[in-house]
Amino acid sequence: MAAIKTGLLAATAAAASLASTTLARSADQIPEAQAVKNVVLVHGAFADGSGWRGVYDQLTQRGYRVAIVQSPLTSLADDVTATKRVLARQEGPAILVGHSWGGTVITEAGVDPKVSGLVYVSALSPDKGETTAQQYEGFTTPPEFVLDVGDDGFGYVKAENFKSGFAADASDADAAFMRDSQVPIAMSVFGTKLTEAAWRSNPSWAVIATDDKAFDQRMLQHMAKRIGAKITEVPASHAVFMTQPKVVADVIDEAARSVSAKAQ
Repeated sequence: MAAIKTGLLAATAAAASLASTTLARSADQIPEAQAVKNVVLVHGAFADGSGWRGVYDQLTQRGYRVAIVQSPLTSLADDVTATKRVLARQEGPAILVGHSWGGTVITEAGVDPKVSGLVYVSALSPDKGETTAQQYEGFTTPPEFVLDVGDDGFGYVKAENFKSGFAADASDADAAFMRDSQVPIAMSVFGTKLTEAAWRSNPSWAVIATDDKAFDQRMLQHMAKRIGAKITEVPASHAVFMTQPKVVADVIDEAARSVSAKAQ
């Protein structure tokens, strides 16, 4: 009898735990009537869309439809075209998200009528008529972030500096994989003037990684405040989009719920 009683108690506890987990998951689900259910993610330089996997999983579990842009990093125009191609496939409005250089891309591409809000993840946010390079003026990039630029004008993060400069809070294995699978960027893109500034017509949110070594912290704060973004700070490296997926997903979720509520 004691064994049976113990078994029943264990089964009851397991059922209660399962019910609690189910309720927690259902609470995270977006409302059926929510207007904005699409999210488009744009990676930055030296990376590709695979780094968004954790954010993708977080958002799709909540009921969002998520698409990831694979930017060629060959020119601003090419990256914007790639982003607009993905936006065109969305059924309904979307939140457009950019990491690092991807912030410049969403600033230019985000005037697309399907975009309802912008999320900048430790990202650049130039104004119309400005270049990305101008955003660095008056600020000092941390010494950990060192680029290796080839004769063809494409740049990588220097291999021996990759973990400390880009992904200090990632595991050694993940940082090594990111280092060895880098996508180089045409350095000329940083001198291209923007013709649009989507943050002037769309509400914006910003995730700032407080241990980011790719940017001066003052620069990140300055850019986010200038565009009027709602700021969320998180202890993380420049690879925050990969190492802190829940925090990033929570901000995207907040953005989608906020613009949906205002649309009603």
